[in-house]
Amino acid sequence: MTDSTNDNDSARVVIADDHAVVRTGLRMVLDAADGIEVVAEASDVAGAWRAILVHHPEVLVLDLNMPGEASLEAIPRFVRDAPETAIVVLTMQQEPAFAREALRAGARGYVLKEAADDELVTAVRFARAGRTYLNPELGARLASEPVQSGPPDDLTARELEILRLIALGHTNSDIAGQLYLSVRTVESHRAHIQQKVRRSSRAELVRYALDHGLIDARGPAA
Repeated sequence: MTDSTNDNDSARVVIADDHAVVRTGLRMVLDAADGIEVVAEASDVAGAWRAILVHHPEVLVLDLNMPGEASLEAIPRFVRDAPETAIVVLTMQQEPAFAREALRAGARGYVLKEAADDELVTAVRFARAGRTYLNPELGARLASEPVQSGPPDDLTARELEILRLIALGHTNSDIAGQLYLSVRTVESHRAHIQQKVRRSSRAELVRYALDHGLIDARGPAA
């Protein structure tokens, strides 16, 4: 087994995910790969930033849904203030809109958690080399979409997520709990959504979500 701890050619990686068991699994995957060294872990965006300042990693593996500051909103700041650290997003979000927004924000990779064992090492290596890695299935879906079929009415990925949950019947409090946001933040997002889509009532938002394919008319899958 190769000890890469002191290998100057190793890619230094920070893992940011709010679930300790996930971080442990990701560390095992990455540490088992040649030329990759996990130097720190974090459980939120603030912790990820502190780890970047201390360890100066070449790659940050960043979960999209963590407590505190939203990861998507933090990516541009990380790219601006720590350009030597490439960002690989690791998420359960399978909607192309999230991948599109993450890459536009400056992420170098977008990997689904369900495929992490097979794809994360490749994504880290690509990111270190200045290349972009996108989950193949999501890449195919993005390529098959018309250029204009991005988020409707300039909704952000976070707003799409909240709109979908509203349309599925979740309250502001429910959404806040699911997305690790404050109720006030959810209310603010909802106000922006209503302004952008020019709809105000829940029934109108449900209709809008159905018309734009954001939810299935048959209801959420079991």
